[in-house]
Amino acid sequence: MLHIENVGRRGFLKGMLGAGAFVLSVRWAPAEMFGSASGAGASDAMTKAPLRPNVYLAIDTDGTAYVIAHRSEMGSGSRTALPRIVADELDADWARVKIVQAIGDEKYGDQDTDGSHSVRSFFDTLRESGATARLMLVRAAAAQWGVPAVDCATELHSVVHKPSGKKLGYGALAAAAAKLEVPKKEDVKLKVRSEWRYIGKGTASYDLKDMCTGKAAYGQDAHMDGMLYASVAHPPVFGSSVKSLDDKAALGVAGVKQTATIDAFKPPIGFQALGGVAVLADNTWAAMQGRKKLKIEWEKSPHSVWNSVAYRKELQETARKPGKVVRENGNVDAEFAKGGKFIEAEYYAPMLAHAAMEPPAALAVYRDGKVEAWAATQNPQGARDAIAQAVGLKKEDVTVNVTLLGGAFGRKSFPDFAVEAAVLSKKTGKPVKVIWSREDDIKFDVYHSVAAMYMKAALGPDGKPVAWLQRTVFPPIGSTFDPGANYSDPGELGLGFTDVPFAVANLRAENGPATAHVRIGWFRSVANVYHAFGIHSFADELAHAAGKDSVEYLLQLLGPDRIIPKNEIAKDYPNYDGDYAQYPIDTGRFRRVLTLAAEKAGWGKQKSGNGYGMGVAMHRSFLTYVATVVQVQVNDAGQVQIKRVDTALDAGTVVNPEMARQQFEGAAAMGTSLAFYGEITATNGVIDQSNFDSYQMARMNVAPRETNVYIVPSEAPPAGIGEPGLPPFAPALCNAIFAATGKRIRELPLSKAGLA
Repeated sequence: MLHIENVGRRGFLKGMLGAGAFVLSVRWAPAEMFGSASGAGASDAMTKAPLRPNVYLAIDTDGTAYVIAHRSEMGSGSRTALPRIVADELDADWARVKIVQAIGDEKYGDQDTDGSHSVRSFFDTLRESGATARLMLVRAAAAQWGVPAVDCATELHSVVHKPSGKKLGYGALAAAAAKLEVPKKEDVKLKVRSEWRYIGKGTASYDLKDMCTGKAAYGQDAHMDGMLYASVAHPPVFGSSVKSLDDKAALGVAGVKQTATIDAFKPPIGFQALGGVAVLADNTWAAMQGRKKLKIEWEKSPHSVWNSVAYRKELQETARKPGKVVRENGNVDAEFAKGGKFIEAEYYAPMLAHAAMEPPAALAVYRDGKVEAWAATQNPQGARDAIAQAVGLKKEDVTVNVTLLGGAFGRKSFPDFAVEAAVLSKKTGKPVKVIWSREDDIKFDVYHSVAAMYMKAALGPDGKPVAWLQRTVFPPIGSTFDPGANYSDPGELGLGFTDVPFAVANLRAENGPATAHVRIGWFRSVANVYHAFGIHSFADELAHAAGKDSVEYLLQLLGPDRIIPKNEIAKDYPNYDGDYAQYPIDTGRFRRVLTLAAEKAGWGKQKSGNGYGMGVAMHRSFLTYVATVVQVQVNDAGQVQIKRVDTALDAGTVVNPEMARQQFEGAAAMGTSLAFYGEITATNGVIDQSNFDSYQMARMNVAPRETNVYIVPSEAPPAGIGEPGLPPFAPALCNAIFAATGKRIRELPLSKAGLA
């Protein structure tokens, strides 16, 4: 008889690559992988360490410093950067630091790892955490030696009495320090910048070795003895539900144990599960094969009328009409009425799927009125709340453990897959692991919005715009939480639209309504992606209409170096929740990144045309200033090859430059995929794409040949790293194609124009 055994990715590879037997039995239990609420691994050791001055840090008697990583690691480096801030102020030996991943709990502060603000929001808090422990260790040593604390200082993982040369390690002092009162905030002295040991110094990911050797634990790796594997058939059209079910054939598949219906969500969907029918089996293959044999009749959904071609026309027609004014400087209409040279353009950016390397996965167990889950989630607190609501518990009775995330880009801030696991565990009485296939991931994503934009400018005698009108129309993220929301809120409009930094006396920004037909969610750089594409492509069009060099024209648009007054932008501009006095829009910082990127790229040294072109774009997002120059070669068949990418960024104080560069290198690769191929469409409400054959990624022969990243040294406060590299890439690429061919790109993806 055929014997089926569940196979982990590592076990499969080990069997494929190793000599001899084909090994299929590698399993990873949650306690071994991450620790658990019941206490295991480093998390348990941390709770037993004597010195615990705050929630982020503990020091044991053996000298181990346990540091909490309270935000999720999806490749952005936060699980390394945040603990290094603590370790720096502690004067800890990084080799003696163990990182403990936090469960979802408000005591750690905001844990939703999106918006590129992990370092920015917790920089001061984590510095104080480490410095507080350092002061307690110094005071404990001084008391033991009978000397003034001011005569003591710290070196690497130890306290030193400078006059005598006496030294004690942190482990030897931990118990004594734990008996002291936690110092008041005003008594804690932070290091000056010149004393920083780790901040600003590049290092590899804390988890790199485990990732390379197969020890790192992701959501797909969770395992619990006796668990069932679940594959969920979701409604093919958003808002539909199960009308009738015939599961006889599914139950006949070897390994299938049962089916279970997940109730349809009650609008607004928010963080709820989509609903549908789950097939539960003792292995993944059986669950997926059983699901294929389900016979489900679905209720009709009002979104069945949605077709992408007609919807696009609807958005574009809306963008051509006056919309709600969301920013106004001067009098655009009066300036337009004077006549002159007008430039008009329309831009269109399609809906996008996240398509992270690891599709959604979660394991949950409902037992004795409580739930414990292990999930690849960006938002453990949101997951906990959603699970509690779905299964009828208080949030205090739900524990969400966070695994490593094999990519996320905003998708895994939505915990619907973890909710499914918890609901199914309650229904079956067993631990349940929900695994989404790639097809599930693409067809039932929380999508990045489609957008239509209209631009118009009147040019003066010097070629600069004397009046500028811009409109944007897209179904907002708010529609996922309020079905009646069809206008964008100030938060989304502040993502590259109401914060245009150009020195144009007459400027108006408008927003038109759009109805959502699917879940719209957060995506890497969110609305900045399409706003940067439209606005910075249009700026390049104006440069060419004026007969001017693109870089010089952008510098002229910026005007003299200045801090733009907040009331000049939009009265409700949120500034990424950053204090505008601390994080103003500074055109001088724009100028520095623009001139640096152009200089490093060799701007103007090679004449564009005859298939070769260089394009530029600049953008501020998540409080970081970025300029990107892309060089392309277009062959006789019209195929585009990206020869080189040069990106300069000013993100203020950068904790880990090495991983910052990696984020911007990755943004160039991701930007290539999106610009060349990224598009999600629908027919009668059903998503057309399903896997990488129909939602393509850039392969090695398409990815940029060379990518260079330059970080501007800065003592400004920390800003975002994970997202700001993406927005300027597409306009810089399209501007380069125009320079090479004379063909202006106003619609993405490039594959629709035969350029990819």
